[in-house]
Amino acid sequence: MLPAEIKEGIYWVGSMDYSMRSFHGYNTEKGSTYNAYLIMDEKITLIDTVKGPFAMEAFGRIRKLVDPAKIDYIVSNHVEPDHSGAIPFFAQQCPNAKIVTSDPNGLKGLTGRYGEKNYVTVKAGDSISLGKRTLTFIPTPMLHWPDSMVTYCPEEEILFSNDGFGQHLATTARFADEVDMSTVMHQAKKYYANILMPYGLQARKTVEALAGLKVSMILTGHGVSWRRPEDIAAILRAYKDWSSFQRTDKAVVVFDTMWHTTEIMAKNVADAFYKAGYETRIFDMRCDHIADVMTELLDAKYLAVGSPTLNNQMLPSIAGFLCYLKGLAPKGLKGFSFGSYGWGGHSIGQIEKELEACKVEIAIPGIKLQNTPNPMFLNDLQNKVIELAKS
Repeated sequence: MLPAEIKEGIYWVGSMDYSMRSFHGYNTEKGSTYNAYLIMDEKITLIDTVKGPFAMEAFGRIRKLVDPAKIDYIVSNHVEPDHSGAIPFFAQQCPNAKIVTSDPNGLKGLTGRYGEKNYVTVKAGDSISLGKRTLTFIPTPMLHWPDSMVTYCPEEEILFSNDGFGQHLATTARFADEVDMSTVMHQAKKYYANILMPYGLQARKTVEALAGLKVSMILTGHGVSWRRPEDIAAILRAYKDWSSFQRTDKAVVVFDTMWHTTEIMAKNVADAFYKAGYETRIFDMRCDHIADVMTELLDAKYLAVGSPTLNNQMLPSIAGFLCYLKGLAPKGLKGFSFGSYGWGGHSIGQIEKELEACKVEIAIPGIKLQNTPNPMFLNDLQNKVIELAKS
C-alpha cells in the first residue's frame, strides 16, 4: 500500500476498487478508484477520504508518509459516501484534524451521516493557509449534490476536482497520459452521461469559473487525473460540449423484442439512419446496458425506441430504460417510437408518451406493425426514417 507522489510534497493516498461493477445504476466494467490526496506542509492536509470499506487501504498509504495523528485538516469536497465514507475512521485516527466542508450543505450532510465531529465550514472564496501553500474553496452546487465544492491550490496550480472530470476506471496509473487516451475519454464521457448529465448548467458554470484560474493539474475524485496541457484542454473542451448538449449526426436505436419482429424493425431503422449519413448505434435491451445507451445519447440527434406489446404494456426493459432516461433529462433530442404487436399494440403510444415526458421532441408519429413485416412495409419504414434524417 504505497502512496504515489503527484508533485513534491503532494501524494495520492486513495484506494482501488477493481471489482466494482455497478454505481448509481450504471455498469462500471472497468472498476473505479476512490482518490484521496495528502499535502505535506506546515499544516498536513488530507483532501477527501475514501469509501468506508477501503479506509484501511488509504490509512496504510498515509502511514508510509506520516503519523496520521499529525493531520491538521481533512477537506471533504463532497458528502457522498464514496468520498466521505472513511471520515468516521479518520476522525478517530486524526483526533486533532478539523474537517473542512461546505456551508451549509456539506455540514448538514456530514452531520446527518456521521454525527457531530470537528467540522469547519467554508464558503465561496474562503481560504486556509497550510504554510507554503494555500487552499481556496469554490462551491459547485448540484455538480452533482448540493454540497459539492472543489479545492484549488494557487501555489501549485492544482485543482482538486472531486467528481468533476473523473471516470470510473481502476488502474495503478495516476494520470491520463499513462493510459490509452481513447479509454480514458470514453470512461469520462460515460461518467458525465450517467452522473452529471442533468446538471449541464452547473457543469458549464464550473468550466467558466476555471477559466480564470491557472490550472496545471486536475486531480480527480475517481479514475486518472490530468496533467499535460493538451489533456487538460481536451477534458475542459469535452465538458463544455457535453454540458451544452452539442449534437452530432448520430442516431441511437433502442429495442427489445419477443418474436424478432420489433428487432427486424429496429435493424431497418438503423440501416435507414446509416444510409442517410448518420453514425448509428443500435442497442438490444435484452443484453445491452442502459448506461452504455446514455453514453451514446449524450451527443446524438435522434433516439428511436421500439417494443412489442406484452399484457397491454411495453416490455419492462424498455420501461426501465425510459425511466432512467427521464431522470438524466437530456436536452435537444428528437425521436420516435416503433413496435410490433399481435392484437393490442398499446406499447407504441406508451413509448411516445414517455418520450414526451423525457422532453424528447417527437419527430414522426409512432410506427406500428401488426404481425410480420413484408418488403413493402420495411421499404416504407426506411424511407420515412431517411426523409426524417435528411430533413
